[in-house]
Order: sequence, then structure tokens, then C-alpha cells
Amino acid sequence: MKLSKKPGCVLALCLLFANVVTVKAQDTWSLKRSVDYALANNITIKQQDVQRRLADLTLKQSKLAQVPSVNIGVDGTVGSGRNIDPYTNSIITQSYFTSGAGVTAGVTIFNWFSQQNIIAANKYQSAAQSSLFVKAQNDVAFNIANAFLQILLNNEQVHISELQVKLTTSQLENTKKLVIAGSVPESNQADLEAKLASDSVTLVNAQNQVVISTLQMKALLNLGFDVPYVPEIPEKIADIPLPRLDEVDPEMVYSAALSTNPLIKADELLVKSMQRSYASAKGQLYPKLSASANVNTSYANSANNALVVGQTPYTVTVGQVVVNGTTYDVTQSGYKDNTVLKTIPFNDQINNNLRQSVGLSLSIPILNGWQARTNMQKARLNITTQQLVREKDNQQLRQDIYTAHANAIAAIQKFSAASKGVLASQRAYDFATKRFDLGLMNTIDYITTQSNLFKAQVDKVSAQYDYIFKMKLLEFYRDQKITL
Repeated sequence: MKLSKKPGCVLALCLLFANVVTVKAQDTWSLKRSVDYALANNITIKQQDVQRRLADLTLKQSKLAQVPSVNIGVDGTVGSGRNIDPYTNSIITQSYFTSGAGVTAGVTIFNWFSQQNIIAANKYQSAAQSSLFVKAQNDVAFNIANAFLQILLNNEQVHISELQVKLTTSQLENTKKLVIAGSVPESNQADLEAKLASDSVTLVNAQNQVVISTLQMKALLNLGFDVPYVPEIPEKIADIPLPRLDEVDPEMVYSAALSTNPLIKADELLVKSMQRSYASAKGQLYPKLSASANVNTSYANSANNALVVGQTPYTVTVGQVVVNGTTYDVTQSGYKDNTVLKTIPFNDQINNNLRQSVGLSLSIPILNGWQARTNMQKARLNITTQQLVREKDNQQLRQDIYTAHANAIAAIQKFSAASKGVLASQRAYDFATKRFDLGLMNTIDYITTQSNLFKAQVDKVSAQYDYIFKMKLLEFYRDQKITL
């Protein structure tokens, strides 16, 4: 049996064994390996992880804001010219140096639970970002599966195109022999040569689609474009487990998605976060009670003590007396202390100047440009905005699920029709081959019949992968996971 006369059988064998890959395991990428690699390296996931960690830090900071604030301050000053002595408050014209240190602490005692509501709002924000992180992971995993199926589809189309080129080449070789023998006109050879050129272009385009889809996969994986990516093709595409249509009823899938879809979860959490933010902003309209404490001390090099270093005898006249007409001076003798000024030691000044204070403060907002009230109104509008976002996302999810279900039904029907089309085209081609061999059909009609078979085979493969993808999409909406 010649290859040119039974292309359908050869094509069936080719498609049967096209999925058998003998590449070493470490050189191939399974869907699981691709997804795992993407979860660790995909840029979108990394960006969402940064947002999640930022939300965690914001939550941590809001919790630590409840801890009393403590600050230590140290200062130093050098003065010259006419100044006030920082120690005696007298006017001096000499240079001086002063330094001081203090510890200040403060804590909010009561602010109408504004801080507690901020903490609760940040908790919901953090949980929402975690849900969005899961959504990013799920979306990337689904996109990986979609790209994986696209590569498989493109590879299948390459196999079909290669077979078509081989069949046309074989027919051309046989026709050349018949032309030399004078059995058929030379125009038959020219027609087949044109057909071979067309089939070769189709093969090149199919091979290019494999390259493009592989590059798209590498971009999703954040894999170097110079790193080989060879998909691990399942043994039988037709054996990929798919849910039944009654298992993915759109309303049932939507009900399941409301509890599993991370975007819906994030929307609910964000609404709660906005509600707590509103409660916090409302608390800013009321008085705030705070406590504070302060400990400080200081040092100045102009702070001096008089130190006695010795005594000097002295005699002074304090008056006069007249005795028998003679005037005598009255004197007083004693010893005068000799003193020098010495700067008070640093430690002594620190101890002597140590001061402490404790206080309570009540802040009552009266008029601040309506800032607090405007913030409260903005927070209330943020609740409405987020509620509308939640409603829109729910509506979009429902629409997407119903659309996916309708597309899945159409894909099933398309695949069924394409399968019947292949059978019909195969029969037509078999009959055309017999007529062509008997000289009852011209080359143009025969090539047309062959092209119809080729198109039907490509359409069937495309419809099969489209059907698989549409069913997996419904499964993804329902379970938030995808497997092949």
C-alpha cells in the first residue's frame, strides 16, 4: 500500500504517536513543574507579594502605635558675645557652652476607639491583600495551563503540516515518474509543486506559532529566553479528565465561586476595612485624652562655685576716738578668704538640674477647617465605592461563568462537528484517490479534496483543544485550580 494512497491511515498513526515523547525527564516541563516555577518567579506574583507584605507592615505599625511613645533628646549650644548666662540668668559677655538631655514619653489613654478601628481596618486590608495574592497565583496558574495547551495545539498542527508536506512530496515524486513516462500531463506536476510550496509555507507558519507560544510561556514563567522549554506532552490528550456539563451548571459554579474566588473574598474584606476606617475617622470628632511624662537635665560651663584657696590678713579703720584731746583710729583686723571660681563638675550639674514632670492633656476638636468631618465623609464614600466594586465584580464573575458555559457548549458542538467533518473528508479523499489513480479526476480537484481533508484535520485538533480549555475554564471558576 502506497503512502500517497492512504494518507488518512498514516495521519491517524502520526497523531496517535505524536504525544509520545522520549525526552529525558529533566529536559521536559510538565504542567506542575511549569506552575511551580511560575509561582516562585512570575513578576506579577512578586508584585502582589510586595503589596501583601506592605499591608502586613501597615498592620504591624498600627498595632505598635498603641505602645507609649518614648523619645530621647540631646542638645548642645556654644554662645559668644553678649548673652544671658543659662545658669544664673545674668548678662555675660564671655563665651559659654551648654548641653542638655531629656526623655519624653506619651500615650493616648482614650480616643473613642479610633486606634482600635484603624487596627481592625488594617487587619481586613492585610487579609484582602493575602486573598489578592492567592488570586494572582491562581490567575498565573490558569494562564500557564492555557499557554501549555496552546503549545500542545501548535505542536499538533506542526505534526499535521509535516505529514501533509510528506504526502504532497510523495505524490509529486510519483507524478514526476508518470510525467516522464508520458502517462499524465506535465501540468499535474506543476500543480503539485505549487501545492508543495503552499504546504511548506503552512508548515513554516505552524513552526513559528510553536516558537511564539513558547516565548509567551517563558514570559509567564520569567524564564530566560535562551533556556530550552520542552513541554511534557500527556500520553493521550483525549484522556484528560473533564467535568460533565451537568457538573458545571453556571448557577452552581457561580454559587461555588462566591465562596472560593479570592477576588470576591478580597472585596468582602475591603468593604469591612472601609467600614472600620469610617468608624476610626468618626472617632476623631470627639475629645482625645493623653498622658505625658518628661525627665530632663542640663549642663553649662558657666556654672561656677567659689572655692577658698587661702586667707590674707587685713586691718581696716572702722572709726576714730578722742582721748584727752588726742584722736585715735579704731581699727579692725582679721583674715580675708582667697577664692577662685571653679566650674561645677558635670555629674553634679546633671544631678542638681534633674527635673521630672507628669501631665494629662485633653484635646477637644472645635474648629480645624472641617478636616476631621471631611475625612469622615470621605471614609463613608469609600465604603460606598468599595460596595459598588464588590457588586461589579460579582456581576462580572457571573457573566464570565455564564459566558464560559455557553462557550463550552459551543466548543462541544464544534468538536463533534469537526470530528464528523474529518470522517467525511477522509472518505471523500479516499474516493478521490481512487479516481485520481484511474485518471478520472484532474489534479486541481484532487488537490482541493486533499486540502479539505487537511483543513478538517486541523479544525478537529483546534476544536478539541478549545473544548478542553473551555471545560477547564469552568472547572477553574468552580474550584480555583486547574489540572491536566
